[in-house]
Amino acid sequence: MKKLNCSTTPRGFVLGCLLVLLSISHAPAADNTPPQGFAALFNGKDLEGWWGAKTEDPRDYMALPPEKLAEKKTASLEDIRQHWRVENGELVNDGQGLYLTTDKFYGDFELLASYKMVPGSDSGIYLRGTPQVSIWDATDETKFKHGADKGSGGLWNNPPGTPGKDPLVFADNPIGQWDNIRVLMTGERVSVWLNDKLVVDHARLYNYYNNKKPEAERLPLPKAGPIQLQTHGREIRFRNLYLREIGSDEANQILASKNDNGFESVFNGKDLAGWAGETQNYLVQEGSITCKPEKGGTIFTEAEYGDFAVRLEFKLPPAGNNGLAIRYPGKGDGTWDSFCELQVLDDGHPMYNDPSAPKYYNLNARQAHASVYARVPASRGYLRPTGEWNFQECTIAGYTVKVELNGFVILETDVSKVDPATFMYPLDKFKGRDVMKGHFGFNGHNDPVQFRAIRIKKLD
Repeated sequence: MKKLNCSTTPRGFVLGCLLVLLSISHAPAADNTPPQGFAALFNGKDLEGWWGAKTEDPRDYMALPPEKLAEKKTASLEDIRQHWRVENGELVNDGQGLYLTTDKFYGDFELLASYKMVPGSDSGIYLRGTPQVSIWDATDETKFKHGADKGSGGLWNNPPGTPGKDPLVFADNPIGQWDNIRVLMTGERVSVWLNDKLVVDHARLYNYYNNKKPEAERLPLPKAGPIQLQTHGREIRFRNLYLREIGSDEANQILASKNDNGFESVFNGKDLAGWAGETQNYLVQEGSITCKPEKGGTIFTEAEYGDFAVRLEFKLPPAGNNGLAIRYPGKGDGTWDSFCELQVLDDGHPMYNDPSAPKYYNLNARQAHASVYARVPASRGYLRPTGEWNFQECTIAGYTVKVELNGFVILETDVSKVDPATFMYPLDKFKGRDVMKGHFGFNGHNDPVQFRAIRIKKLD
């Protein structure tokens, strides 16, 4: 069978390949034997590969020195042995104790699991250590006030009214039968199938550990974290726990395929037709717009936009620097005369982080990737490794700016409500700050940053 080279095939064909591969990989197999492409989280014999944690911010223990984390894991095992056991190839919890937690931390993944409840069961699966995909007895009337009657599979700890909190359909099997769950997670975006029915469709899993802060001030989910099996008062059994890690190309395809209605391409992949500005400083190669080395300036769409969302993929060279010109007036400086510039920067490079590095630049937080340049900082640490393509969506509505990078919301702000005293420069430096309609473009800064798959949706 010829191997498919998905990196060079059209997007639709790639997605078709993925669906075919997934259907093959889900063929029935012996219990605790992983399908092709998956690894078994549970070996069917013992608790190797697991430790115990409670509902606690995974950032705290992932930041521990390795020896301290090892001590925490070892200390948890006494509790785990008291409340978890292996019986007939099944993980069994008595309803008490710490949550079974994977040793390994995962980024983007596809998870398969089977579970069986007793009457009154209440459990869940934590994703990257964050609650939770709900599992509970949907016939337990004492929990109807919490939504149990809607069934399992929802992202129960999401804020009220947000997508994913309640399952789209009721899909639970009767108590005492095995339920099969599938979870697909890219960034903060989660889809859940329960017994082959879609119950959560690409919804954002919110950061439970920051839930008392205003939404715009919450940290994104961790980029990686463990899978946890929750205990909650009644026996719960698990088996057939399998996980497949998802690479960046597949993750970008998934992100680009969802909620795409209304987006229109503004780049044909062949030339700069429909673009204006300093086009002589850019070239089109391999389907992407690339700033020429040691060149720069602003290129921009001939069309203008008021409120809009833009989706694109970009690839950074080491220490690469560029920017998205938002509502650029068509003349003047792409940074200062636009409504804003959203930074595009390899902000993890030693040049911006290591004082001993050659040409060290002490980066201000408001200059990090996706920041409203010099005014509002974005959360850092969510870029893919240098040389890989990133997927980003930016939404501009009035004075509000939202950036979702690789599935993580890393910036959400109303620029008009930010104290100008926190800006890097005096307010009058930002001459275009009240521009409500303009062009979309790129502000090149001498580095060969690449952009492709550029699509814009008008919101007004």
